[in-house]
Amino acid sequence: MQLSLTLVAQHMLAALAAGAVIGTERSIHGRAAGFRTHTLVCMSSSVLMLVTLFESHWLPVASEAIRMDPTRMAQGIMTGIGFLGAGVIFKEGLTVRGLTTAASIWTTAAIGILMGAGLYAAGALATLLTLGVLSIFRQVEMRFPTQLFARHVVRFERGTAMSEANLRSLLSKHGFKVSDLSYALVDADQVFEYRMAIRTYRSENLARLAETLGRLPAVRGFTIRPSGD
Repeated sequence: MQLSLTLVAQHMLAALAAGAVIGTERSIHGRAAGFRTHTLVCMSSSVLMLVTLFESHWLPVASEAIRMDPTRMAQGIMTGIGFLGAGVIFKEGLTVRGLTTAASIWTTAAIGILMGAGLYAAGALATLLTLGVLSIFRQVEMRFPTQLFARHVVRFERGTAMSEANLRSLLSKHGFKVSDLSYALVDADQVFEYRMAIRTYRSENLARLAETLGRLPAVRGFTIRPSGD
């Protein structure tokens, strides 16, 4: 392929535009890996593919002497992007955040490879489909019945603590299911404490539970900490 600055710029600008569009959607939703990150990932993937695309210009040897597999460059790019994607994933309480952003970075790299190889129509289609997944599918996902998780701690005076069976019954009446229940004596063994994970399908159940516990005279204190999304 004849090396042309115009052609090289065309490849790079197409990748830059695709990455910028996807990154804008991520930035609008407050993600750390947003506009600039996605733009750079897509453009750099395109630049690396240009190395393979114009191989004959920087490695002027007979094709019979050395044969290169262009797909190896793409494999190397996707392997490296895996480390970048892992950097935006972190655990917060019971929730893992950043999985969608990591996936969008990986997809952006693939789009950059398409642009770098000159497959503009495929790259443009992939960009549109990626935006559809990140925006339109978000609205669809919000309509799914999703469980809300929270960490729950409730404390009683020693000797007047609610039984486990009664506590589970109370939580069940408020729409919660319990897991990871544990027990402890705290405050110089004067307070009996239950610790657990609770889950429900309705966020208003958290307020209902807090109101009920606040009215119980035996309850010395409690916390209900939602894990977020």
